[in-house]
Formats: sequence, structure tokens, C-alpha cells
Amino acid sequence: MTRVIGFAGWSGAGKTQLLTRLIPVLGARGLRVSTLKHAHHAFDIDRPGKDSYRHREAGAHEVLIASSSRWALMHELRGEAEPGLAELLGHMSPVDLVLIEGFKRNPHVKIEVHRQVNGKSWLYVDDASIRAIASDVPPPADCGLPWVRLDDYEAIADLVQDHAWPLDQVLAAPTA
Repeated sequence: MTRVIGFAGWSGAGKTQLLTRLIPVLGARGLRVSTLKHAHHAFDIDRPGKDSYRHREAGAHEVLIASSSRWALMHELRGEAEPGLAELLGHMSPVDLVLIEGFKRNPHVKIEVHRQVNGKSWLYVDDASIRAIASDVPPPADCGLPWVRLDDYEAIADLVQDHAWPLDQVLAAPTA
């Protein structure tokens, strides 16, 4: 059964670095892991001039690229609303665990990633869906949430396994 957990933090907190180091730890525990990343701006995974780029620019609604090594599906919204987390999760293949980077305003269970040098506020104060913290400094004494060091990937993997929600619980949660 697929389980899901998010990682929320301000830009520069180290979410991507944490995930790239956490995925091998979870994999060594025998888990198949996928990720879902939210981008706040227009992004492109294709290069101008390539056939798939030309198909998309010509107006194709979807472009699927396949080779013997991988396949990728690009879906152009073309003015449609941005899909919600539940819809995006529905497009993913079954795995043991989906790690979500971003979607910090959604109510799914999350681990806060906090780095003191950013000088940003703690997110857990205003987000009841944050169940644990990974940070380079301890949170305030009255926080009440489990805390592990940002570079303790084994401890973070334990938090992930302890707190991840079943996919159906995430799909049933109200959207932000």
C-alpha cells in the first residue's frame, strides 16, 4: 500500500538536498520511493528544437516520450487550472512511499525542514499537519513535535516511516 508524506519548508531550507540523501536510505530499507515536486513557476523539462518540444509547441495536449531507459509524459494545461495534489498522486504508479516536496499549504502530513540561517519563521506554528521537524537547530522548547537533526537521514527515515499516511487518507483530505 502506498504511503505519502510531505516535506515543507521555506526556499533554501534544504528540502531537495534532504530528499536526495533520504531516498537511498529508504531504498536500503527495501522501500520503493517516488517523489512529487511542486514548482512555483513555469518550468520546462524539454529543450527547444527537440521533436517533443516541437510537438508541444504545435499545440499537443500531451506528449509522451519513450526510450529503452525511461518514459516521460508532459501534459500542457493550456489555461486549465493547476491540478491538485490528489489528482497528481492519481497519475503516479504504485510504490511503497511517495515523498512530496512543496504543497506546503495542503493538509497532508508533513515534516518541516528548517534551516536557521534562512531567518524564516517556523511553519509548524500555523500548520497542524506538520508532525515532526528536521532542522539544524532545535525548535522552541514548547514545540512538542519530534525533532531530528537535518543531516541525520536514518532518524528522518524513521520519522517518515512512523508518520506517513496511507494514500487513501491523503486523497480523502480536503484540499487547500
